[in-house]
Amino acid sequence: MQNIDETSQPIQAVKLKPRRGRPPKVSRENTDTRDLLIRSGVVALTEHGFAAAGLDSILKAVGVPKGSFYHYFKSKEDFGLAVINNYASYFAYKLDKCLLNQDYLPLERLHNFAQDAMAGIEKYDFKRGCLVGNLGQEVALLPLSYRGLLEDIFQVWGSKVATCLAEAQANKQLAKQHDCQQLAEYFWIGWEGAVMRARLVESTRPLQLYINTFITNISVSNNS
Repeated sequence: MQNIDETSQPIQAVKLKPRRGRPPKVSRENTDTRDLLIRSGVVALTEHGFAAAGLDSILKAVGVPKGSFYHYFKSKEDFGLAVINNYASYFAYKLDKCLLNQDYLPLERLHNFAQDAMAGIEKYDFKRGCLVGNLGQEVALLPLSYRGLLEDIFQVWGSKVATCLAEAQANKQLAKQHDCQQLAEYFWIGWEGAVMRARLVESTRPLQLYINTFITNISVSNNS
């Protein structure tokens, strides 16, 4: 591209023809680097939370100079929002994969989700918890913009569990008197506590105890 002399006369805009072939290499690298930063941020926030997650360690893990960070994000707050949204999308996908699986009865799907989560927390030696749950525990330290987003995410997750519980009612696994939306909210309140306890004791027993008790207490066979 030619340099433009600011002192020269105005020139007419020229409509450039689209370039053939692959997109410019720089654009692709920028996208990849941004994605890598977000993934590194997910690891940091699931392990340490927002306050303790330093940018230096996140950047070092990706090999990005600190001065380049603001090329991809306006601030740490902006970066955190991108990380949260990324995790929320990933977790919603995992929920759908379990809770919409028609090969199992609804309450079995909920149990399968718990088993998958337990396998994940064991895989990372109990160092990683739920990113959204972690941030909820340090809400007083978070930017105000995070509060509404975190609550919205829990609402989405709750609606997915509520839909599964409604199917359980239709399949006569769950008694009709239960309010599925309230029961789903109750599920997530208890689940996040069980995740925290599992990390504390480095055992999946709190999660296993929670999911077994939850399903047993709501099952028709145990409330008839």
